[in-house]
Amino acid sequence: MLSGLRRHARRLLLAAGLAVLALPLAAGAQAPVAGVDYIEIADGAPFAAQAGRIEVAEVFGYTCPHCASFEPHLVAWARTLPDDVELVRIPAPFGGHWMPYARAYYAAQAQGLAERTHGAMFDAIHQAGTLPASGVSDAQLADFYAARGGDRDRLLADLRSPDTAAKLRQAREFLVHSEVDGTPSLVVNGRYKVTGRTIADILRITDALIERERAAGR
Repeated sequence: MLSGLRRHARRLLLAAGLAVLALPLAAGAQAPVAGVDYIEIADGAPFAAQAGRIEVAEVFGYTCPHCASFEPHLVAWARTLPDDVELVRIPAPFGGHWMPYARAYYAAQAQGLAERTHGAMFDAIHQAGTLPASGVSDAQLADFYAARGGDRDRLLADLRSPDTAAKLRQAREFLVHSEVDGTPSLVVNGRYKVTGRTIADILRITDALIERERAAGR
């Protein structure tokens, strides 16, 4: 009986050892492929570089239904990020109905409201329907943020301020250089534009590229 238990224990240890040896192979099989899983950005740089941090920039649009669907998955994923990774939001200033909401993000950011109202903005457009996807006015945007603790008059001013205009130019330049033409898009450290097909795939590829940047000491 005892010898049988010992043989069983040895088999378990052998199986465990083989499983450990197989891990690098499994990880290698999942390594992202250039031109399939990501596009390398020539002379790429982070949008808002911070020393010792790896940036993951999300290019989004509040009126984009795909961004609204992606948001809860991105939030859950972001909670698992190590301390050396920074998620940076970039509202896409594509023009048309995109632009008022891109301005709104930066106006809210000036008051420290952008992050804590981010999900509520998606909900207002795509769930509650209290804000229109197209044709939103400055007054409607100011009312939205004022109801969540913002200074309404300051928001109206910030929507059209030179500082907001400068941030929109910076966002536009980043998108052009990164060849981002759709949302949601993730860009890792300004060097890689992720091109996965599913949400799970996108986040898996992003994790792998983060590890690549960490290993390279960037």
